[in-house]
Amino acid sequence: MNAKCEICPRGCVLDNGQTGFCRARENKEGKITCANYGKLTSVALDPIEKKPLSRFMPGSKILSAGSYGCNLHCPFCQNHRISMAGSEIPAIMEATPTELAHKAFELADVGNIGVAYTYNEPLISYEFIYDCSIEVRKSGLKNVLVTNGYICEEPLKKLLPYIDAMNIDLKGFSEVFYSKLGGDLESVKRTIAIASKHCHVEVTTLIIPGENDSVQEMEQLSSWLSSLSEDIPLHISRFFPQHKWTHLYPTPADTIYSLVEIAAERLRYVYKGNI
Repeated sequence: MNAKCEICPRGCVLDNGQTGFCRARENKEGKITCANYGKLTSVALDPIEKKPLSRFMPGSKILSAGSYGCNLHCPFCQNHRISMAGSEIPAIMEATPTELAHKAFELADVGNIGVAYTYNEPLISYEFIYDCSIEVRKSGLKNVLVTNGYICEEPLKKLLPYIDAMNIDLKGFSEVFYSKLGGDLESVKRTIAIASKHCHVEVTTLIIPGENDSVQEMEQLSSWLSSLSEDIPLHISRFFPQHKWTHLYPTPADTIYSLVEIAAERLRYVYKGNI
């Protein structure tokens, strides 16, 4: 019996036992389940600024946790060893939501404020993230999502009451570019618009030479963000060759400085990354 996954706009229709495009959601006896539930491949206590979040509890630390898989296939992915992997990658630990929340609470004495779901795409582990966010909130701690924003509206709205902050990747501002990644721009724009009304949101755009680095695109991107709120922070980051795009050159620093100036004409908080 086949079943349709309703977490992201891709809407994979899977036969029994089949795993979706993301490598983390599967059809188990007619029901779509989270195959990577509680299976963590990366865990670290990070500065909140590393997410990056510059205007959400600056100076604090957060317990970062990630699994495997992703519902986009970015050829420049910095974490491709886990995001492009499936169940063949070993978990360094397995944790229930209660156990992860307890671990975060234990680290409060060293400045930890909660849990950041990051490293791979967390929202493909939707059931685990949802369950964890409830337990973390019960502990009086914060929930942070670092996501590509490629999620359907209904599950997003169900999760948002438990989320305190998000950094959302806005990969570019054209459908042509998003088609190279296996996603679509409008879905991500919708996520940013909805989330910005419910929690603290910051946006990151990685600038890739010849792909999304034009002045016109940054003008359009920053104008759209400012139409939501000029107070949404934008992180403009420098590309270095990764994964399948090792033939490209690093983004010139001058390009980043120039695009930051353009974005700053419309947004109050614009940050340079990886200069």
